[in-house]
Amino acid sequence: MKAIAIDRYGDEPRLMDLPEPLMGPDQVLVRQKATGVNPADWKSAGGALEGRYEARFPFVLGWDVAGVVEQVGTSVTEFAVGDEVIAYHREDFVGRGTYAELVAVPARELALKPTGLSWLEAAALPAAGMTAYQAVRLLGVGSGDTLLVHAAAGGVGSVAVQVAKAFGARIIGTAGAGNHEYLHSLGAEPIAYGEGLADRVRALAPGGVDAVLDLVGGDTLELSPKLLAPGGRLASISPMAPEAGGRHLFVRPDGTDLSRLAAMVEAGTVKITVTRTYPLEEANEALRLLQTNHGRGKIVLTIDPLPMIDPAL
Repeated sequence: MKAIAIDRYGDEPRLMDLPEPLMGPDQVLVRQKATGVNPADWKSAGGALEGRYEARFPFVLGWDVAGVVEQVGTSVTEFAVGDEVIAYHREDFVGRGTYAELVAVPARELALKPTGLSWLEAAALPAAGMTAYQAVRLLGVGSGDTLLVHAAAGGVGSVAVQVAKAFGARIIGTAGAGNHEYLHSLGAEPIAYGEGLADRVRALAPGGVDAVLDLVGGDTLELSPKLLAPGGRLASISPMAPEAGGRHLFVRPDGTDLSRLAAMVEAGTVKITVTRTYPLEEANEALRLLQTNHGRGKIVLTIDPLPMIDPAL
């Protein structure tokens, strides 16, 4: 099968011919239609996971599953050949990723693809959507709360805004000026990031916000506790979050959570934005764009022939 992989940390990902994955009794073999591109992809290829998790090489990149069930394991009863499914796929080791024509996925990670969702949107949902959904749940955001989302226009942030809005919260979101209208359309109150951010937040929430979702880290994480109301909650993608008094956000595969999120998508409560697509063999171009892009929505790799999105055209 065709896959994008590395032979060692630090290598440039390349298209390889690899054996089809072996499938266990609790797994489902999925023929991929498309897969999302996430910051964790280029970070893991560069060695961010070295020494933290067992790695198996060739290391296939990717975490998003969107495709059709081709075969089911002997103990799997909840899915059948031909089902259209999605998943956030992560095992207890890294290397069997989703930038590939075929992926063996534990049944517990899978959810049925919402019928009204395109394959491009379906591929963009699992990793980013689950990160957002579990973050909002982790923070306990609900009716009457004010949530500040840093990087609110991105793949994770845009879903977090919509999930929190559905849970009854007021959302303040940081983004570049070009994405403020987009955040308005999602139901957030946009503000610019950068110098003077604390003053802009306090102008909208003089007593502080009830919760902060930090999707940036670094200086943004350092500032975030100062923006909280007494008793406020903080979650961050940065492993340094506990040192700032917050919770480290690390998404967990969960087919039940993904099904709940998919139901919100099917109901129109959450919408997925795909801004650019690349064919699988151009994965490096997608990864390079992601490293420099601070725009909205998600980038998707197409594996089966699908309509393409190129904002330059």
